[in-house]
Amino acid sequence: MISSLVSPFASPFAAHATVIAATFVLAGFVKGVTGMGLPTVAMGVLGTLMLPAQAAALLLLPSFVTNLWQLFAGPSVRALVGRLWPMMVGIVAGTLAAASFIAGAGGAWAVVGLGAALTLYAVAGLLAWRFSVPARHERWLSPAIGAITGVVTGGTGVFVVPAVPYLQGLALKKEDLVQALGLSFTVSTIALAIGLASAHAFALDELSASLVAVAPALIGMWIGQRVRGLISAASFRRWFFICLLGLGIQLMARAFV
Repeated sequence: MISSLVSPFASPFAAHATVIAATFVLAGFVKGVTGMGLPTVAMGVLGTLMLPAQAAALLLLPSFVTNLWQLFAGPSVRALVGRLWPMMVGIVAGTLAAASFIAGAGGAWAVVGLGAALTLYAVAGLLAWRFSVPARHERWLSPAIGAITGVVTGGTGVFVVPAVPYLQGLALKKEDLVQALGLSFTVSTIALAIGLASAHAFALDELSASLVAVAPALIGMWIGQRVRGLISAASFRRWFFICLLGLGIQLMARAFV
């Protein structure tokens, strides 16, 4: 039954091919400028066109490729894995536990959950919520944050809450933070793919549509990296969060109209 939700996967892709390509160019651009945002933007826009499980399956390869690129763009991979592995274990466990929700068990509430996650992230960004994580608390807080992030990922396809605020609170160097985000998002993508496959909402023969989306995402990311120093980061982030807020509210409202 769950697989029937995704069996017409090629149909929404074909019907909205231009919009999907433009979405991944935009999502890649945002990631190129800010170091994050590809799955968030993609899920937000595609969630208005198709089921969340279909949108999540479509973003798997673009998210994996761009996050792997981001992860290995610096020298600190081994040190970050050694520090953050409890968080990564939590992400995998939480995602696998919750993946059946986005895969179909959640029904219309999966869309509401997606909208709520986008809205919360946008509000946190607009209000510039920041907190510091004392080193003595990392041992227990890291796996807890990972597990919560995994549950949100498995339920909505969005990787950023609360992983991004937590990683920002670790006082990492700028380059290390970008790599840490790449590590978190890469693990989340892999865990989501396994979760969707386990719930029979994603199959290997459906990778072709996701593969087609890789090129627009890479093009957008390349453009974003080139213009990163030419635009105001603060202004860009503000409008990014405003747009996410609008998408989140629109997705939540769909359940009540």
